[in-house]
Amino acid sequence: MHNLELWAGVEPTVSRVGNDYLDQNVMSGFDHRLDDIDRLADLGITAMRFPLLWERTAPHGPERADWHWADTRLARLEGRGVEPIVGLVHHGSGPRHTHLLDPGFVEGVRAYARAVAERYPHLTAYTPVNEPLTTARFSALYGHWYPHARDERSFWTALFHQLQATVLAMREIRAVNPAARLIQTEDLGRTYSTPRMRYQADFENERRWLSLDLLLGRVDEAHPMWNYLRWIGAPEREVRWFAENPCPPNVLGLNVYVTSERFLDERLSHYPTHTHGGNGRDRYADVEAVRVRGEGIGGPGDRLREAHARSGLPLAITEVHLGCTREEQLRWLAGAWQAAQEVRAEGADVRAITVWAAMGAWEWNSLLTRRDGHYESGLWDIRAPEPRSTALVTLARELATGQTPSHPVLAGPGWWERPERLTFPPFGPVRAADPAGAPLLITGATGTLGQALARECEGRGLPYRLLRRQDLDIADAASVARALAEHQPWAVLNAAGYVRVDDAEQDPRNDRENVDGPRLLAEACAGAGVRLVTFSSDLVFDGRKGAPYVESDLPNPLNAYGRSKRAAEDAVLAALPEALVVRTSAFFGPWDPYNFAAHVVRELGAGRVLRAADDQVVSPTYVPDLTRAVLDLLIDGERGLWHLANPGAVSWADFARMVADVTGLDAGLVQGVPTAELGLTAARPAFSALDSERGEVMPSFVDALERWAQHAELPERAELAAD
Repeated sequence: MHNLELWAGVEPTVSRVGNDYLDQNVMSGFDHRLDDIDRLADLGITAMRFPLLWERTAPHGPERADWHWADTRLARLEGRGVEPIVGLVHHGSGPRHTHLLDPGFVEGVRAYARAVAERYPHLTAYTPVNEPLTTARFSALYGHWYPHARDERSFWTALFHQLQATVLAMREIRAVNPAARLIQTEDLGRTYSTPRMRYQADFENERRWLSLDLLLGRVDEAHPMWNYLRWIGAPEREVRWFAENPCPPNVLGLNVYVTSERFLDERLSHYPTHTHGGNGRDRYADVEAVRVRGEGIGGPGDRLREAHARSGLPLAITEVHLGCTREEQLRWLAGAWQAAQEVRAEGADVRAITVWAAMGAWEWNSLLTRRDGHYESGLWDIRAPEPRSTALVTLARELATGQTPSHPVLAGPGWWERPERLTFPPFGPVRAADPAGAPLLITGATGTLGQALARECEGRGLPYRLLRRQDLDIADAASVARALAEHQPWAVLNAAGYVRVDDAEQDPRNDRENVDGPRLLAEACAGAGVRLVTFSSDLVFDGRKGAPYVESDLPNPLNAYGRSKRAAEDAVLAALPEALVVRTSAFFGPWDPYNFAAHVVRELGAGRVLRAADDQVVSPTYVPDLTRAVLDLLIDGERGLWHLANPGAVSWADFARMVADVTGLDAGLVQGVPTAELGLTAARPAFSALDSERGEVMPSFVDALERWAQHAELPERAELAAD
């Protein structure tokens, strides 16, 4: 059997919600970056799912098609030896003049397919319509996408039109190139249930194969779905059309997602009301199986086994994506590859795994129904001047070239395998794995940042050791060496340091903790081959720029604390160029009662006037966003200086007023005053807001403040509400 191949694809959906279109190719930048083809080819892929979409290429008919975009990219793929798997419709409803319930949709796809084949007669792999069953459900049964129907008859019509378009498209393509192959994709996630709801789960588990069985010509009176189709009003001639015009896929592509596996439960009190639904016979909740089923989910391996047993076709996983933190994305891809290898060893013809959403995806957290700016990074993170490689790029190259995946986080289980996956009372015996692998060392156990980093590691299943000064004195070389030898970490996150800016003017501990400590850590990590993250400050700048500072701006600190941070940056990067040095600013978070935002709530909640500087502009930084970004960048292997602060620039006084607004307190009690009236010893820059020229990987300050208001542990607010 041939080796397992690595394929790739970008998320290309052109979705329509009402009259609002969202083009993922435009949003990800794949639309205008020709060199993305080279990025993909450099992974070592053998094929790419290539979006040559109808509504983008020929919205006004094949005779008016614009082929320029496709011409240049298909030529580049050919030059790189990568086979395109051409997609014509991807979760779309076609150009504006048609939709899935319009019989003209079928003729439109057929005519467009012929035009594509004639333009590119050498192309041999096609997916005319991606996930027809899933798209029919979301567009015509659940009403999420255009044309927003919500009935079974419309569901059939949408499915029929997409599948008939697939058959006729392949007929036209094969009239030009008889060797053309159909790579048919579908999401075949399984549904589980309680015993009472098993009949509904059985129905849904049978229905998920309907698009495949129709293409195979298997649906007749003996098929389990025949009576259902006739009951919902599917005309017999339409159902029989596929038995008379079979179009078996050459490869069945499974799109496998954690959330596609569902659990049905009639015990409604266990679940929030938005999960409640019914079938006219029973009321039940429909939730993600991973959140309630004790045994967890089957995942890629079980879905491949099912597809092999049912179809006997060659198989591929045609989408592997997880919108999650970086280590979980790595674990999902590596796990899918391993599962495919295991199923191949059992005798199934599994051809490939497809790394998906290579440039990330937008708005899939709401199934494309909202426009919130929600972005999930993929192999590359496009929130940078040029797409920034993540750790997934390295993993993909290792898989493509037969290397053993090397990232230390892969030693641990994904969240879908750990106990915290269960957010509802578990159904059945629980199977779960604990975090595993080499730990991270976190210094500064008593500080805000150290505790927050530990909390982030805990939630992400990353083994860690949170060390106090007596466990690891960063300014004592012997102590550092002992800790590295004892714990054998793969990286150190240095959250220790001297933080009293005004006292630093006279206290020698400032240089010991903030300069000597990071330098000794860097030297020790360099000798041990251990990664290092350490933290710096916006106070390395003098504020004269008058605009947010980026990484290449020249530091010029005004106070002793800033000078120590600047000296540490230089010392760390000299000793360990691979270190990640994070400049950040003005922490606030939901767990720390001593940050400025919590201080504002205490003072205003007590009815006291709060005096705050109105001539100092900073970038308040939400600590949970910071810790998430830091760990992602560390896992990605980023190095050098990075600015991490929530985008935004406000004075301390305006920060206080915004806190008052989101907590329902009296912003009129905030008194803006000059810094000179606050009696501070150390000089501060008038403008030290941070921006990044390397990539904006954190949400905006306004977004962060709203989330802080929802999650902050502020008992004073509860007391105020009770008065």
